[in-house]
Amino acid sequence: MLVLDQLVMDFSGFRAVNGCSFSVAEGSITGLIGPNGAGKTTLFNLIAGAMPPTAGKITFRGEDVTRLSSDALFHKGLVRTFQIPHEFDRLSALENLMMVPPEQPGESLVSNWLSWGKVRKAEQEVERKAYETLAFLELTHIAHERAGNLSGGQKKLLELGRTMMTDAKLVLLDEPAAGVNRTLLRKLEQKIEILNKERGYTFILIEHDMEMIEKLCDPVVCMAEGKVLIEGGFQTVRSDPRVLEAYLGESVEA
Repeated sequence: MLVLDQLVMDFSGFRAVNGCSFSVAEGSITGLIGPNGAGKTTLFNLIAGAMPPTAGKITFRGEDVTRLSSDALFHKGLVRTFQIPHEFDRLSALENLMMVPPEQPGESLVSNWLSWGKVRKAEQEVERKAYETLAFLELTHIAHERAGNLSGGQKKLLELGRTMMTDAKLVLLDEPAAGVNRTLLRKLEQKIEILNKERGYTFILIEHDMEMIEKLCDPVVCMAEGKVLIEGGFQTVRSDPRVLEAYLGESVEA
């Protein structure tokens, strides 16, 4: 589904991503781990179209998307979440979901005047899908709560829900466990697994919670200093001496 070929990203002489290459198979949950400063989030920004790479190529579903913008990639089914949720805090949880689907007829002033029946019908369909998404996430009880008032875990679930309001093919999850209590974290893991196994979503997951990585991800890619250090199954990656040194801060002897 996704192929990264020798990606490079320079910032005023600092190389944040340094010849990074790996591929993501359709239907997989690929874990991306590494120490702080390894280049993981910068790599996500490149994949998601937030910035063009200095060099290298990104292929999504057979198409070169290296220079495409985030909104163009969104329409192709590549979406992302953020380590710090980007909810619209003054809108309700329901409204946060309803505003996601693109090209709604209600966005046109002319349609609101001349095709109000069509606008209302489309809005009802979006609302129905939003309620179904909240039910799946077990968040119907906060449907009309301002998103800014939700807990960290609820906001992460809501961000996952926003990806469900699109025709997402590949979802980039940036540290979904950060700031989430253990109860909601288990629920978040469950929902990701269901979306993957039953609904065919493909995920790339940046995470420092190794329990979550072990439970959900295969393969696991470990980055260090902007490069891919190793790629493989969780046990293989976890026991590699280079990972112990670069990521866990342990010596080979330890």
